[in-house]
Amino acid sequence: MRTVPATGRKLISVAAVSAALLTATTATVAVAQDGAVREAAVPAAQTEAAPGTPAERLIVGYKSGAGEATSDKAAEADAAAKAKETGEHVDFQRRLGTGAALVDLDDDATRTDVADVIAEYQADPQVAYVVPDRLNKPMATPNDTEYGKQWDLFEETAGMRVPGAWDLSTGSGVNVAVIDTGYVAHSDLAANIVGGYDFISDTAVSVDGDGRDGNPADPGDWYAAGDCGPDVPASNSSWHGTHVAGTIAAATNNGKGVAGVAYGAKISPLRVLGKCGGYDSDIIDAITWASGGTVSGVPANANVAKVINMSLGGDGACTSATQSAINAAVNRGTTVVVAAGNENDNVANHSPGNCNNVISVAATNRSGAKASYSNYGSLVDISAPGGQTSTGTANGILSTLNSGTKTPSTESYAYYQGTSMATPHIAGLVALMKSANPALTPAQIESAIKTNARPLPGACSGGCGAGLADAAKTVQAVSGTGGSTGGTTFTSTSAVAIPDGGTAIESPISVGGRTGNAPSALKVAVDITHTYRGDLVIDLVAPDGSAYRLKSSSSSDSADDVRTTYTVDASGETANGTWKLRVQDVYAQDSGTLNRWTLTF
Repeated sequence: MRTVPATGRKLISVAAVSAALLTATTATVAVAQDGAVREAAVPAAQTEAAPGTPAERLIVGYKSGAGEATSDKAAEADAAAKAKETGEHVDFQRRLGTGAALVDLDDDATRTDVADVIAEYQADPQVAYVVPDRLNKPMATPNDTEYGKQWDLFEETAGMRVPGAWDLSTGSGVNVAVIDTGYVAHSDLAANIVGGYDFISDTAVSVDGDGRDGNPADPGDWYAAGDCGPDVPASNSSWHGTHVAGTIAAATNNGKGVAGVAYGAKISPLRVLGKCGGYDSDIIDAITWASGGTVSGVPANANVAKVINMSLGGDGACTSATQSAINAAVNRGTTVVVAAGNENDNVANHSPGNCNNVISVAATNRSGAKASYSNYGSLVDISAPGGQTSTGTANGILSTLNSGTKTPSTESYAYYQGTSMATPHIAGLVALMKSANPALTPAQIESAIKTNARPLPGACSGGCGAGLADAAKTVQAVSGTGGSTGGTTFTSTSAVAIPDGGTAIESPISVGGRTGNAPSALKVAVDITHTYRGDLVIDLVAPDGSAYRLKSSSSSDSADDVRTTYTVDASGETANGTWKLRVQDVYAQDSGTLNRWTLTF
């Protein structure tokens, strides 16, 4: 963090990254949830012919050998039996070329009615699958005039494959809190803005003439040379929060501007960053209020967010105060998404990048490699497009902005780069997921995003998480139409002390009931408390004794604890057997404990 000489107080600084609008830092990894991820019996999207429209027909596939698989009369009788059991209209229509049966429902069936019929078929041991007869349409691109420049959404090489998710979800019904510089009026965002708050309590930072109030309008965060420190050059206003908000939920198919990742979602702008940055205390209150907590002197939040986007940060350890606010938000069911930072450094050295219970996002360029500025490391959870303008302005991320250099002027659009730009891609994806399946917990959301990521198209040295986020596959997974929600998890909760500068300890997990080999993306979640984690070397040991290095020692990594999830290509190993986590403290003077670890297949 930068200490402002005039006050000596610590601020999370936007100034540090103003040259390229790369606001920093981010976060850590939420440990994978115990047990297999539990889905709702019939996810909402599985009952719909199109988003928001209940299905009027179902396609039922019977198992080989079932009479209904070949006999129309048997399939007709089965439909009649299902109708009797559910009290709904269910009528066999015809046999499809694949052998599946098409059954008709009431034209006015509700989503609940459809779910009842689907559940009845799913409970039948003779049924292999039952899916809605979905309505398809030409894959027209949005009519937003600048959409063709948004490579980050749709390009096959390094885009996030967002259009494929829009058939299932647009983020409707989900509020996203953008904890940032506030919001400057923009006609391509206005329809999706709901009430926020200005949490800046210090008038020297707020520059709007007052302290906290209900108006999150961004008056500009410009400063003159030396205002934020003797070596800090002047900077124009960034309108940073508005750019972030546009990536998440810019109005779409409105014939102008850009498209948002979750254009059906709403944005609640929370202002915490002003001139020279923002205080931890204001950010902590914003996290609390956004997630439905109570903040003294601030009215109750009428627009509680299920997703928080924090494209901000600074240097140093995660404080107990910040961690406490994040933990409470997650416990209320709000997913916290943060930027990994832009120092081309290990995120372990940057706060809140070393906090727990967040989704930490690294940035990729247009070729799918780690962007040159992006932080990296074992605490990164996922990568998303952040752009790299050094290879051409159009290789940045285009979003909503304002043309004013100091105070607001006319609305505009501009290309920015940074993990600040990557983070709202993931926050938007979370909104799509929560809209498709509102029952998802933050742990399930993180697991699904990681499980359905694709390998990074380009190079990354140092660790870029589970790969490049794949919006289409992830939303399909949580809506029950494809992908994977994370598999089966095996856990060891037996705490083992790690000798200081001593021999390695091993903790076993017995895996059974699997077939074939382990997956190419085996998830290894680790929870270790340690007073200097750079001392630690961590390996996964397969049943045949093969070792996979998860973490090497580092004399420069002085932060506490290892709480993260690693991804291992274990496809050459038999799944069943005893797996071990081997941990060794290779230096003296610090100690720790392996608290628990999990394997998710």
